[in-house]
Amino acid sequence: MKKLLTFSALLAVLLTVSSKSFSQAYKQGDNLLNGTVGLGNGFGSLSLGGSFEHGFTETISAGGSVDYLGLGTAYGTGGLLYIAARGSFHAGELLKAGDKLDPYIGLGLGYLSWPGTGFGGASGVFFQGHLGARYWFADNLGGVAEIGAGAATLKVGVALKF
Repeated sequence: MKKLLTFSALLAVLLTVSSKSFSQAYKQGDNLLNGTVGLGNGFGSLSLGGSFEHGFTETISAGGSVDYLGLGTAYGTGGLLYIAARGSFHAGELLKAGDKLDPYIGLGLGYLSWPGTGFGGASGVFFQGHLGARYWFADNLGGVAEIGAGAATLKVGVALKF
């Protein structure tokens, strides 16, 4: 019963907040912060990550990302750390996605560090592509989903805009 009341209160807050008038889903000058959980990495564990991007033009943002994937004993000890610079093209206006949806595609270049044992560890430079979207429940709070970036095939989480 307590879970149902908590869920109902959260839903009411989200519906109230989401009924506000929205500005563009993405615009020049936006600062975008994502906190994500990654799924589908081939190691059977979840990754944790975050990214930050600044909107330099009406369609281009750039920043950085960090992901950490802890490994179980079956794959050795330690964890994988991904650190990358990334840029995104925001296609909301092009796709006429509206004022709540921010679809984007981008590229990144980063460094992977795996000092662990087991498979001998690994480190090196990596190239990445990502495809994602943010859905804004309020002017500055939303959800995010990305495929193809960092420590997981699919990342989902919370997005903040300021």
